[in-house]
Amino acid sequence: MTVDVYKRYYEAKCVFNGVKRKAAVVALTSDSEAGMITYTVSANFFPHKDAEDFAVSYDAYAEKVVFSGKGRRSKKREAALLKELETYADEAAAGIGGNIFWDRPIGEARLG
Repeated sequence: MTVDVYKRYYEAKCVFNGVKRKAAVVALTSDSEAGMITYTVSANFFPHKDAEDFAVSYDAYAEKVVFSGKGRRSKKREAALLKELETYADEAAAGIGGNIFWDRPIGEARLG
């Protein structure tokens, strides 16, 4: 079962496949199956041409597995991962030349 623990849009900067991206959706996702749990932090950059444009393109995507092991979802573990979310997302984004502006969120965070 896959669950978005956290998701939020931010202003960002990235050029990927020749296309300028001005925003990113950052997520912490849990995936559990057969007694194993994996948490992944991802950053997906998209053009965001105007305030209404949230058409996410899936080619400028970066992710980092931040935990994988036996167990199930844990509020304590998720709180610890959320504290390091910016670091993990920055590490993933750097792999595709992206930069997330953490002080410029677009909308509210969604917690799941």
